[in-house]
Amino acid sequence: MPWKNGGGTTTEIAVHPQGASLDAFDWRISMAHVGGDGPFSSFPGVDRTLAVLRGDGIRLALSDGETITLDRQTEPFAFAADRSVAGQLVAGPIDDLNVMSRRGGWAHAMWRLTGPGPHALDAGAGLLVLVAHAGDWKVTEASRTEALAPGDSALLEGPAKVELSAAEADGELFVISLLPLA
Repeated sequence: MPWKNGGGTTTEIAVHPQGASLDAFDWRISMAHVGGDGPFSSFPGVDRTLAVLRGDGIRLALSDGETITLDRQTEPFAFAADRSVAGQLVAGPIDDLNVMSRRGGWAHAMWRLTGPGPHALDAGAGLLVLVAHAGDWKVTEASRTEALAPGDSALLEGPAKVELSAAEADGELFVISLLPLA
């Protein structure tokens, strides 16, 4: 689907409520291909986290003068989506993973897991969204095990205790925690 500002396209992974528009979601997870420099779309009342999946990175210039460079090794970066942000590609196009949640209604966090594991997670009262980026992953909850290949995603509702492991030492998976605040 097109970006809100028309500057590119994005692939939606999950949105709540299902089918919500770009102006009406409670939370949204997507991947985007960024092929050129330019401003980010503004989302009033929304918090956003961004991680680079492919490419050499992007420099973000935020309205208060803060600048940050994101690449495949940096931690995901959280910022207010109603803040004015301009992106400048470091050396060619990138693909990114983007999480947004409506401030006051939902809170989110995103982090990267690497290596074979095992990694133990607790979904608590919220949701966990797993996005496999590299390697084949096993997701075990209680006595049930599912496989995630690169590009696969899974949504787990809490309470749930999950163990994750990758078949390869260079496995990479992003974990997104979503917590309702109301």
